[in-house]
Amino acid sequence: MFVGILDVDLLLPSDVRSLKDKRSHVRGLVAELRRRFDVAASEAGHLDLHRRTLVGVAVVSPDLAHCQQVLEVCERLVAQRPEFEMIGARQRFV
Repeated sequence: MFVGILDVDLLLPSDVRSLKDKRSHVRGLVAELRRRFDVAASEAGHLDLHRRTLVGVAVVSPDLAHCQQVLEVCERLVAQRPEFEMIGARQRFV
């Protein structure tokens, strides 16, 4: 069994001026990741900053290649969202 973990560090647009605005942007992204790819996803860092967030994604699979493929697709989806600027992304496997 393999667990794949993706950490995506994001910068939100300048029109986000409060934590409430931030949560509305991040909530939509997390819901889309969960729905489209059947992964666990959550806001996992920078909780007190209103223009920055860390989104964590996890997938469990019996096959390492499948874990890698799912996380790469998730990363591409986040990178293609125009309202976020990706600062960095890191994949890990256990």
